[in-house]
Amino acid sequence: MSHPKIIKVVLLGSSGVGKSSLLHRYVTNEWDENGQTTLGAAFMDKKIVYEGINFKFQIWDTAGQEKYAPLAQMYYRDANVAILVYDITSRESMNGLQEWQRELADKGPRDISLAIVANKCDLESHQEVAQYEGEQYAQDCNAIFAKTSAKNNTGIKELFDSICANLVKKLNLKAPEPEAPTTKLTTGNNQGAPKGGCC
Repeated sequence: MSHPKIIKVVLLGSSGVGKSSLLHRYVTNEWDENGQTTLGAAFMDKKIVYEGINFKFQIWDTAGQEKYAPLAQMYYRDANVAILVYDITSRESMNGLQEWQRELADKGPRDISLAIVANKCDLESHQEVAQYEGEQYAQDCNAIFAKTSAKNNTGIKELFDSICANLVKKLNLKAPEPEAPTTKLTTGNNQGAPKGGCC
């Protein structure tokens, strides 16, 4: 099997938007009702196969509190993908996303891929940010848009599938050719030879 393509991913967004829950759900497929606030950064990885290509995602979850913001640059400066997360029930979190996007444009890698994620879509009855706003913002940033709920496990696999599809196209990745079957060659023709003993 071919070595996996290592992809560094960083999660950015305000505190409380659900970055840690998204990461935990994607990697472990579990929901932690009492998820704790990330201090500094947390790391998890996950191997997947997409269209025959092996990926290993190294995912960094950064703290959203303002006092930790200067540390985020350590994690996004060499990232392949940045996932910018906002909470659909918080207009303030959407405004904060724009600050992260500007910082990435100013200090991040020039070829970084972006995804805009509207999280907590299970709380649509309390929605403050309309879906079309997130979609338009993603379009303006040339980013993937995804609508997710870590609690209900909605849209998360589709988000990472979209990221894979984008990387396949962007990096011109191709699935490895299948190995040719090997045949065991024998010399001589032993058909009809007696099995043991002499004549």
